[in-house]
Amino acid sequence: MNTFQVAGQTIDVTAFRKELCDPGCGAYVQFEGWVRDHNEGQQVLRLEYEVYAPLAIKEGQRIIEEAMTRFGLSHAAAIHRSGVLNLTDIAVIVGAASAHRAAAFEGCRYIIDQVKTRLPIWKKEHYASGAAEWVNCQRCAEAAHSHA
Repeated sequence: MNTFQVAGQTIDVTAFRKELCDPGCGAYVQFEGWVRDHNEGQQVLRLEYEVYAPLAIKEGQRIIEEAMTRFGLSHAAAIHRSGVLNLTDIAVIVGAASAHRAAAFEGCRYIIDQVKTRLPIWKKEHYASGAAEWVNCQRCAEAAHSHA
């Protein structure tokens, strides 16, 4: 698999894991980012992600390749959702497989940290109060421009 993808539909966790399964690997680490019901003191009802897919996929693939090289991973992949997500939906999934656990843990952490700071993905939170707000937009926009 070794890819970064953007998905407009629910992520199939079982299929994702199966793509990374390898009998030569003794470790597999998976991270799932879920939509939670609160942020900064506000009750969140749902999220909305907008993604500039061409750049997100290109830069996301670069992140996967960096992690593979840097940590000696056998396999790595990530999928980020776009569109409207409800509470507990998976917003992002990352998987890393390697011969040993340290590399898998470190590689998975590296991928999610880089995805969150480098990709042109914007999140809008919808609150119980009726308000809605784009969060971390400036940071995301700056990261997209610096890596284009």
